[in-house]
Amino acid sequence: MKISEIAEFTNGKLVGAGDIEIFRVAALETARANEISFLEKTEFAEQAAQTKAACLFVPENFDASVPCPFIRVVNPKLAFAVIAEQLHSHTRKNSRNETAIVPQSSDVRASFIGAFVSIGENTYIGEAANILDGVKIGNNVSIGKCSIIHPNCVIYDDVSIGDDCVIHAGTIIGADGFGFVRDGERGYVKFPQIGTVVIEDEVEIGANSCIDRGALGETRIGAGTKIDNLVQIAHNVRIGKRVVIAAQTGISGSTVIEDDCIIGGQVGMGDHATVKSGAVIGSQAGVLPGKIVRAGVWWGTPVQPLDEYKRQNAHLKSIGRLKEEVKELKKQASDSVEKNRS
Repeated sequence: MKISEIAEFTNGKLVGAGDIEIFRVAALETARANEISFLEKTEFAEQAAQTKAACLFVPENFDASVPCPFIRVVNPKLAFAVIAEQLHSHTRKNSRNETAIVPQSSDVRASFIGAFVSIGENTYIGEAANILDGVKIGNNVSIGKCSIIHPNCVIYDDVSIGDDCVIHAGTIIGADGFGFVRDGERGYVKFPQIGTVVIEDEVEIGANSCIDRGALGETRIGAGTKIDNLVQIAHNVRIGKRVVIAAQTGISGSTVIEDDCIIGGQVGMGDHATVKSGAVIGSQAGVLPGKIVRAGVWWGTPVQPLDEYKRQNAHLKSIGRLKEEVKELKKQASDSVEKNRS
């Protein structure tokens, strides 16, 4: 893209020449010819003065001297990310590997199907989708247009994935949920796991994550939600729109996470918990079964409002000092008793 086209695409104001072609994005320190970078804050203008980038995104109030054209925008980091999507697309076009298995009963319009892909019966895959090497897709699956399924993913029967989704390598979608009923000495009888998974548009799921199908209903991931690597989402979980979930989080069955929540890494959630819209849960927090987490910042195990968690943490850190003070007081009291006896 030319710099002038980038400025128009990001609704920015260009200062300098606009006819230079930009091929890649890069960090401010390493950017070179035909690469664009960004300056997030004006106080870092001195760094920008040394850049070798072909162009920079800068804040609207930027007025320093730099050795390249720049584009003033409201949010330089966001503009940089938007252009990175355009310049570094993962999509591949117009190729179907001869080793791929595509039955006649399926409607597969994908622009790219890699080696050793297996697609089940009565499955639909939309235009401009990319199905990469080793992906296994079951029967009666629906995958929307422009979605990308990275290598070695497994998508079980009856799963629905929307438009513009990205599923990273090794992810499993639609496996049975972990549900069993105790039957005395027989041990456990498996509860039916015959529901489905519905993933709405523009969802991204990190590598080696697992999303289980509903037991009798559905597990649903709302539009625009972003899920990190190694996340476990159990059966009948409902996740709203624009939720962010960091790595190694585990979410138990029938939990509800409403729109616009942020879940830190290694969070554990018990079954039937509810996280209300706007809640932020810090890393390694533990949400007890049935707990309702309201809007605000929460931390700790069991999870609690951040201010309360900080107070409790401060008290715990003072226990060592308190122990020494009590020990000293006991010694003083003992010395005083001995002195009075003598």
